[in-house]
Amino acid sequence: MTKIQTVGEATFDDVLAGANEDVQTIARAARALIADVMPGVTEVAWPKQRNVGYGVGPKKMSEQFCYLGLNKAHVNLGFYYGADLADPGGLLEGTGKALRHVKLRTKDEVSAPEIRELVKRASLHLPKL
Repeated sequence: MTKIQTVGEATFDDVLAGANEDVQTIARAARALIADVMPGVTEVAWPKQRNVGYGVGPKKMSEQFCYLGLNKAHVNLGFYYGADLADPGGLLEGTGKALRHVKLRTKDEVSAPEIRELVKRASLHLPKL
């Protein structure tokens, strides 16, 4: 796997703890995709929220571009500025001012070219620091 820079005391594995095996598999695949798209990405884990954020630093809305949110039967691949992203595949869900997400229900969905493209576009759309 491409190197990931973890910030903070919590880890990706801390967030996975307690999730079922299928959700863990999906989350690992999504994490690998994010690291492949943005080598050296900074990762911040929030076990109580069951979220892991990714970007250039630890601050959610100013230094990160996406997150993984673990749920009972799926993983949300969320984008902090998803409302600004082109989404030709129509995959993004949500109605908020900025955030959008894609529900990943299987490991195979993670490898869809449209998912990779969303992650790539989001990684290039980091907020202005």
